[in-house]
Amino acid sequence: MDPKLGRMTLKEWVAIESDSVQPVPRFRQELFRMMAVAADTLQRLGARVASVDMGPQQLPDGQSLPIPPVILAELGSDPTKGTVCFYGHLDVQPADRGDGWLTDPYVLTEVDGKLYGRGATDNKGPVLAWINAVSAFRALEQDLPVNIKFIIEGMEEAGSVALEELVEKEKDRFFSGVDYIVISDNLWISQRKPAITYGTRGNSYFMVEVKCRDQDFHSGTFGGILHEPMADLVALLGSLVDSSGHILVPGIYDEVVPLTEEEINTYKAIHLDLEEYRNSSRVEKFLFDTKEEILMHLWRYPSLSIHGIEGAFDEPGTKTVIPGRVIGKFSIRLVPHMNVSAVEKQVTRHLEDVFSKRNSSNKMVVSMTLGLHPWIANIDDTQYLAAKRAIRTVFGTEPDMIRDGSTIPIAKMFQEIVHKSVVLIPLGAVDDGEHSQNEKINRWNYIEGTKLFAAFFLEMAQLH
Repeated sequence: MDPKLGRMTLKEWVAIESDSVQPVPRFRQELFRMMAVAADTLQRLGARVASVDMGPQQLPDGQSLPIPPVILAELGSDPTKGTVCFYGHLDVQPADRGDGWLTDPYVLTEVDGKLYGRGATDNKGPVLAWINAVSAFRALEQDLPVNIKFIIEGMEEAGSVALEELVEKEKDRFFSGVDYIVISDNLWISQRKPAITYGTRGNSYFMVEVKCRDQDFHSGTFGGILHEPMADLVALLGSLVDSSGHILVPGIYDEVVPLTEEEINTYKAIHLDLEEYRNSSRVEKFLFDTKEEILMHLWRYPSLSIHGIEGAFDEPGTKTVIPGRVIGKFSIRLVPHMNVSAVEKQVTRHLEDVFSKRNSSNKMVVSMTLGLHPWIANIDDTQYLAAKRAIRTVFGTEPDMIRDGSTIPIAKMFQEIVHKSVVLIPLGAVDDGEHSQNEKINRWNYIEGTKLFAAFFLEMAQLH
């Protein structure tokens, strides 16, 4: 593959403002255009392509917008070969030059070997790297070593609306012949050393409302004679986690998988320069001093974060208000084998217990608004061995075997519904800035990533 051609296509794809987060007709039209361009690219590769109509998305304000189609594509159907399915998404997070971008986010701009643009690393670049790897075999007039399938969506950044129903429906059709599923939608933990990801944390998001009445109060008129909702809420939020990051909810650690010697060794083998990590994060001091402890608390232990308070006075100035109703927001990142519904019960029981001890006349309601399970894979599966061998071939090094502290629900979804091994093979470097200003993919990562996928096809063929 001519690297310039691949970069040209990435330039065209980045130019499409396929923002799925902002629910406005203009961006939806761009999303439909993006999916049509991708379908056309795959058809020109010789793939059989179906663009599945996903119907409308009902929005909270009552309006509805069309959901962009999901692409299901197939290349090759040789029963003697393994079948690898690649999942990717072509929608992006919002981006605006005025938010602090140094270049136009929708014009792919190369500076010092870095290709800047919204979607460059998340996820247009990796999707194109996979397509480029396939087209390399086509250009060389060589048979593909494996059968390849694609499932490409346009709503991942908005929660993959309606995708689960489609996967369930296609379980015994499109996915019936699939042996392995590959996702490339996260980053390395290093700037130069490739990685393979075998686990992600889940997430439980909670709201806790404390209410006296719907209207606010004047603190001169009512201060001193009320159970103030904000005081109750601050006490509730303060009861959740201590200053060392330890979660104070009783029973929360009961189901966390015990640490083994073998697992500790995998953390020791990972390349992470703590000083560089601290400097790039602009954090003076982390809770832990060693690489192993930091990685374990990012990946294999749960964490609790407090996100905000709705209904509080948060403007500049000195308004003497007592909020009448406040909502605290926090979430817990879950790890194997924590159970979402068990965590919901433990958190609710804990907050009710703390609240009852305050003898407050206010009303408290706890609700869990999101419950996503953690995901972990078996690193001895065939495709993990193939990915390791491909990385050795292309990069001349062993990969970092990593987990991701955030949540990638799609991995767990595929594993549970399709019952196939899932592997995450990231292409982007740790400093790519997915979701943030000045998102980029390094030219080197993009080209070597394309080679990695081609080598992966060959290794899969040998091991299968």
